[in-house]
Amino acid sequence: MSFEIRDKDLAGRIGRLKTKSGYIETPAFFPVINPVKQDREVPADKIMSIGFNQVITNAFIIKQVFGDRARELSVKKIINFSGVVMTDSGAYQLLRYGKDRIRIEPEEIATYQVEIGSDIAVIADIPTRDDSSYEEAKESVEETLRRARLTIEKVRESDVLWVLPIQGGVYVDLVARSAREASKIEGYGMYAIGSPVTVLEKYGFSKIVDMVAVAKSILPLDKPVHLFGGGHPLIIPLMVALGVDTFDSASYILYARDGRYMTEEGTYKITDLEYLPCECEVCSRYTPKELIELEEKERAKILAVHNLHVINRELKRVKTALKEGRLWELIEERARTHPSLREALNTLIKYVDWIERLDPRFKGDAHAIFLYDTTSYHRPELIRHRGLIRSILKERRGKIILLPGNPDEKPFRNSEIYRVALSRGVISDESHVLVYLPYFNLVPVELDQVYPYAQFEMPLTMESQLINYMTEEISKLISEKTAEAEITILTCSKYAWSKQELFKNLVKQ
Repeated sequence: MSFEIRDKDLAGRIGRLKTKSGYIETPAFFPVINPVKQDREVPADKIMSIGFNQVITNAFIIKQVFGDRARELSVKKIINFSGVVMTDSGAYQLLRYGKDRIRIEPEEIATYQVEIGSDIAVIADIPTRDDSSYEEAKESVEETLRRARLTIEKVRESDVLWVLPIQGGVYVDLVARSAREASKIEGYGMYAIGSPVTVLEKYGFSKIVDMVAVAKSILPLDKPVHLFGGGHPLIIPLMVALGVDTFDSASYILYARDGRYMTEEGTYKITDLEYLPCECEVCSRYTPKELIELEEKERAKILAVHNLHVINRELKRVKTALKEGRLWELIEERARTHPSLREALNTLIKYVDWIERLDPRFKGDAHAIFLYDTTSYHRPELIRHRGLIRSILKERRGKIILLPGNPDEKPFRNSEIYRVALSRGVISDESHVLVYLPYFNLVPVELDQVYPYAQFEMPLTMESQLINYMTEEISKLISEKTAEAEITILTCSKYAWSKQELFKNLVKQ
């Protein structure tokens, strides 16, 4: 196994994952294939033609239905798929039906997955239910780790890429323990965030952010991480931003059976639509009325094809945003589509210092950054900027001039207010000139052509919190430099952040 990282943004990455049957470009989605009835719904070759060169199927079900015959046939012949095949060991069945009804022997199912020709295989873990008590969740962590150690010889002697799930569910201290202990077991080439399926079904996106961020901050950076059940386009940008590399889900067909039509912004009942807001092969051919009139199974099959196109399109959009350094902007955009996503983005902000450490300092093809509201204040580039400026200001002595920044006049030295201040002698050769404006707070004018100070767009009207952040930074500067520097503040009534009253109160304080 090898995992080559080719591009990065935030904690996300575009990678190239090698398996014994070929390469996968990540982020990648693995559609769940039912080994028994897939041909009656969406055949595997159709899934490949849409753009998915990898799928996941269930070794437990194959063993129940095909038994020893699967060793002769191979998993790829059973599901009629020539790409990369990942197999799960039956954890989903355990999650749904419980240990009393489903029994899976760890070593036996591991051997079976090797013998049926799996490219990527998941050990027989014990999922943590979202309604588990703390003790039950702890037991699932310890039992999964025990099974990971029990199976390790079979893992090391095969050419299969083995996945070790991280358990703990909504108990993030247990997720952290699971990730720490899993990292110590050598031989596993991939990790997975276990059992978030039921949490995702309830739109508990904030809980998933906590689970993923805690696990990712501990797991080795050179290993890919999979998210079980992450099948809705809504969640994909956020999870990629946190460093999830691969996803799987049966959502495309489950939603379709229920007459649900996926979009990047949410899901609709097909009976509620008058128009289809998509140009895929399904939406170009049918109207909602025509789909409703189809026989139920045929309608589910056709809707599933559309849903797969939407997932594939969102993955491409995420990769494009990642490559351009716009992943933060994409997750801000998606956060406006559902309150639960907005809450999840607020939760992600708790981990922004960790994300900033992983975010690349330089991007080959830098684009202007778009700043929208208080969420944009937490962009990694701006966190780095503010840290850099604080260190620069520690060394500043003498005369400091604060000029209001005009976002429509960049670089700042080209602004009218700078030219006026210069012509009237307010600025001298000895002056340290700082531009003040929201989001950045303070920018030394000599850096005004350094990225992103001349490569950003922001609104002229904004929340008061952004102005408060800026004035707090200026207040710190005044309190720290009063004894060693003369500070002159120029104001301008044109902008909310540079009105005279704002600074009169500040100086009084």
